[in-house]
Amino acid sequence: MGFKSVGENALISDKAVFYGVDRISIGDNTRIDDFSILSAGPGGITLGRNVHIACYVSIIGKEAIVIDDFVGISAKCCVYSSSDDYTGNALSNPTVPDKYKNVDSRPVHIGKHVLVGAGSIVLPGVTIGAFSAIGALSLVKKAIPQEGYMWAGNPLKSISLRNVKKLIDLECLYLSEK
Repeated sequence: MGFKSVGENALISDKAVFYGVDRISIGDNTRIDDFSILSAGPGGITLGRNVHIACYVSIIGKEAIVIDDFVGISAKCCVYSSSDDYTGNALSNPTVPDKYKNVDSRPVHIGKHVLVGAGSIVLPGVTIGAFSAIGALSLVKKAIPQEGYMWAGNPLKSISLRNVKKLIDLECLYLSEK
């Protein structure tokens, strides 16, 4: 399809849709399920290894979107590196010339071993620290630099710690068997 790169054992549904394929990199053992949409602007989309993009996920935007190794993005999630201005001070949508719009475009980075629960939304400029988990139906509109916490809701709140040591041990065991 002309991807920037595709790793070994990548499983990509023929029902997924891709735009800007020459700016999309897909790591080893990564799986992209049915009806997902990846639309890479000039910043590109980079998926690490052992990433799972579930069905009906949208990953879209002008700026870079980087998703590190061992990340799971659950069904019906949206990750945006660009978003229209909803204040009423500008026009919106891609049919309108840029001079009439005020689009917020900032890179997104999802750290290693992050889980994003079903129906969650990640907005432009967000960094989610490694080993974090986002509960279902959550809105992530600010950076989560702290690593290893579970977060949920709107507004997003810290719920508890995750077992980071166990995740690291399991990753080491998995990689040693390869």
